[in-house]
Amino acid sequence: KLLHTKWTAIESRNKEKHFLVTRVIEPEPPGSPVVAVEIEAVHSNSVRIIEWRELTDVARWRRGWV
Repeated sequence: KLLHTKWTAIESRNKEKHFLVTRVIEPEPPGSPVVAVEIEAVHSNSVRIIEWRELTDVARWRRGWV
């Protein structure tokens, strides 16, 4: 569900506002709930890993590119 979804950061850093989920980090042990995702900034192509639940914080993220 999360892979390839688009996100907009409410507060941009380094002109990075729009992101794409490029990878869902597989949990250890396999079969456990997913904890983290890798997001890539559209502007700079920089990559970072965040907890996927951080994306549910409406004060920090909006789904889609707004």
